[in-house]
Amino acid sequence: MSAILPGSTIGILGGGQLGRMTAMAARSLGYRIQVMDPDPSCPARFVVDACFEGSWDDARAAADLARGSDVVTLEIEQIAISSLEAAAKHAQLRPSVAMMRIIQDRILQKNWLVEHDFPVGEFRAIQAEADLQAAVPALGGRCFVKSARGGYDGRSQVKIDFANDVDAAEAWRLLGQQPAVAEKALELEKEISVLVARAPNGEVKSYPSAENYHENQILAWSVIPSSVSAEVETQAQGIACRIAEQMKLEGVLAVEMFLTKDGGLLVNELAPRPHNSYHASERACATSQFEQIVRAVCDLPLGDVSIVKPAAIANLLGELWLDHEPKFDRALSVSGVRLHLYEKHTPRAGRKMGHLSAIGETPKDAVQRVLQAKALL
Repeated sequence: MSAILPGSTIGILGGGQLGRMTAMAARSLGYRIQVMDPDPSCPARFVVDACFEGSWDDARAAADLARGSDVVTLEIEQIAISSLEAAAKHAQLRPSVAMMRIIQDRILQKNWLVEHDFPVGEFRAIQAEADLQAAVPALGGRCFVKSARGGYDGRSQVKIDFANDVDAAEAWRLLGQQPAVAEKALELEKEISVLVARAPNGEVKSYPSAENYHENQILAWSVIPSSVSAEVETQAQGIACRIAEQMKLEGVLAVEMFLTKDGGLLVNELAPRPHNSYHASERACATSQFEQIVRAVCDLPLGDVSIVKPAAIANLLGELWLDHEPKFDRALSVSGVRLHLYEKHTPRAGRKMGHLSAIGETPKDAVQRVLQAKALL
């Protein structure tokens, strides 16, 4: 395959913060960028050459984007298959429609992982309320129930028997009586992720694992590198690279994993795009995840993923804006801290408005600095 060189146009399906940061990296490399998004004032709108307004299932808008692009990628999984197919008729689509069919459906994704001998936690596919009624006791009574399609940051999922009154019938109702996956609650040591890039020419590179801390199912902070043992790191890298190879990834893929109290390493979910847990790669690594996806989808040599300095990020959610404007000057008084805002105009609870990043001599030092800065807001 021939490389798509700077001066060409990259189309991105989705214009949120991930599309925005990818566009900024692409522009530094000399590419033109256009995006498609339901919101004409999406975060990427202010840094791209063109913005096509269209919902995720607007195949015509996706085709229009692709007609003027040399390659098309995405920053959100929820793009309808019909839109992906429409784009693929006019430009190279990376990642592929076939890969997206699997990843968009949690049932298909879990089954694919099992069929290809990747380690996953115990789960049940749910097609009807009766399935969930049977699954809860089979999974030990405590479980997470997630819609098969859509949902992220804790959306479209319900916890059963976590000191609340939600039972199987209520969980089925809350999830809209749609297909779902019920996952056994696990005793976790920590959560990590590995971002892997694969170019159409077959080159593969994976980043050192990130360690992630969640609050209310939303990532609160993340640090690169993680504190897992060398043995677990080798295992995590192997899992991520094998998934990328077997799925014939073209682009980047974040593999979220659970490290259990008994030392087991299990795949949680797959995200075929830049990932919140690798925002710190802009500070920690020789090549950021945003430059890497550009290199990957354009079939350029993949960038160096080695760590230059440990770095951490802390998400800034809409709650910070509800009472008063955050005191950004105070946060920036902490040495090694940077501010990254996404130009989202309407803050609301749980909405990611930006993040802070910090470098440190050690991962622990980076986390302490970024959390200190966040506290000063």
